Amino acid sequence: MTSRSSAPPWWRNRRYLPWLVQGVVALAVGVVVAFLLTNLLLNLTARGLLLSWSWLGQPAGFDLAETILPFDASLPYWWAMLAGLVNTLRVVIAGLVGATVLGTLIGTASFSSNGLLRGLARVYVEVIRNIPLLLQLIFWYFVVFLALPNGTDAIQLPGLVLAKSGLFLGDPQLVNGVWQASLRFTVEFGALLTGLVVYTAAFIAEVVRGGIASVPKGQWEAASSLGFTPLLTLKRIVLPQALRVIVPGLNSQYISLAKNSSLAVACGFTDLYSVSETTLNQTGRAVEVMLILLGSYLVIDLVISALMNGLNGLVQLKER
Repeated sequence: MTSRSSAPPWWRNRRYLPWLVQGVVALAVGVVVAFLLTNLLLNLTARGLLLSWSWLGQPAGFDLAETILPFDASLPYWWAMLAGLVNTLRVVIAGLVGATVLGTLIGTASFSSNGLLRGLARVYVEVIRNIPLLLQLIFWYFVVFLALPNGTDAIQLPGLVLAKSGLFLGDPQLVNGVWQASLRFTVEFGALLTGLVVYTAAFIAEVVRGGIASVPKGQWEAASSLGFTPLLTLKRIVLPQALRVIVPGLNSQYISLAKNSSLAVACGFTDLYSVSETTLNQTGRAVEVMLILLGSYLVIDLVISALMNGLNGLVQLKER
């Protein structure tokens, strides 16, 4: 029996050591942040540039090319930045859904019994992942979307028109040579969304492929012996088990998509970054604008991370 005197000191006790390390790291980070903030405030004070947020209530003085919120030049800067944030969220949410669907399809195609389909999935992943996203966005915007026909030459389908002026849904009508409809998406939005979906889907496909590959081969063989089709095996047996490996990998890809949405300026889309840049140029409030911009993307990424961590907890095995 171990005596009380032979017990290790508290700073070497395994029960307290992890908390001690975390406390020291947190303290060090706090000291660094406090030093940086103090240095920032001292430099701003020396130059007579004190932090101020009163400019947010001033009229913006510029229009936004695209927004789902009502906006004009007489509205304040804070409303303009909110409109830009909403545009960013539109792209991020639509991109997450589209990239997940496409990435899952490409990832599962890697296990197809059709050699051509497997090869195409492999080529897609290798090509798309190795071309910078900025170049892809420029390609989609200038080469594909801006090359679309307009007017009567536009691509017309039942309830849908795709033209150089945008995507029109509902009941598109050509009025004086201009397409009009109850729901319209600009080519800037379409190019950005397409580029983000196509690019991120290549990485998600690899996550899905790795998750499926982690399921023992015996699961496939057992399902086949029970008369399950390959598609049913994938849907009912393999994917539910693969989710435990897939979900953690999706977290980082979703966060990357949210951050990559700031490249919207390459397509001329009016997102939060674009509005912030215009606001900075007009007000000269570089520090305040950058703090708003950084804080907004930080909150978006933290929300995505929290939701994915919650989902990860749901799909993990529960030990009794």
